[in-house]
Amino acid sequence: MGQLAEFAANHPYLTVAVIATLTAVIFYEIKLKTRQATSVSPGEAVQLINRGALIIDVRKTDDFARGHIVNARNVKLGEIEASEKAVKKPKNKALVTVCENGADSAKAAAALRKAGFENVVSLRAGLAGWRAENLPLVD
Repeated sequence: MGQLAEFAANHPYLTVAVIATLTAVIFYEIKLKTRQATSVSPGEAVQLINRGALIIDVRKTDDFARGHIVNARNVKLGEIEASEKAVKKPKNKALVTVCENGADSAKAAAALRKAGFENVVSLRAGLAGWRAENLPLVD
């Protein structure tokens, strides 16, 4: 331990660089784990749907009518942000929020988690990602 302290004292810039690098790696890993916990790929969403997850589509009504995931419910982002009662399901039920590109659905998922819903994720890349995987939509 004494040698480590001596090395640190003799090489302060190198010591600071190592500490900064370790801090950056830890921060990056935490950020990566947090992001993965809040969004899912289209394939993971299909698995959740097969296990009974509810799909909340936060797009405009016209966009929803042009095509949506089977059994999805259209609840606008503003309604979710205004009231937790916009989604009438038990708070422990799995929910997947969906929009066109993933941005609004991430906001909706965050609002639902803040309202007390325990198992809420956003579809990563939204319906654009869903279509890229050639997954079905209904009118």
